Amino acid sequence: MRATLREPQTLEAVFGGVELARGTDPRLDAAVKEAKESFADTATIEFRARRVAERLALVLQASLLVRYGHPAVADAFCASRLGGDWGGVFGTLPPGLDLAPLIERATPKLG
Repeated sequence: MRATLREPQTLEAVFGGVELARGTDPRLDAAVKEAKESFADTATIEFRARRVAERLALVLQASLLVRYGHPAVADAFCASRLGGDWGGVFGTLPPGLDLAPLIERATPKLG
């Protein structure tokens, strides 16, 4: 994290790209705000570096999915990774998601 704090253009570039998805998903908007705020306290950044990096990675993934991915995939990702409604076991998702497109995408096409 120190390199990022010494080179503010790095953070500007990351958040500049993420901002292109602003307004497309409220969970993403909240996560971006939280990620930006995590850099405010530089005194403890080294202790929080792994969590901050993880959150940044999730925000970047979500912004790309929202902009370029299938809407159902983006919704499931944002709900499970940014919305906080997921368990520690692979495949746990909150109720109310449109899962049919995800299943269709994952189903092998034979013939």
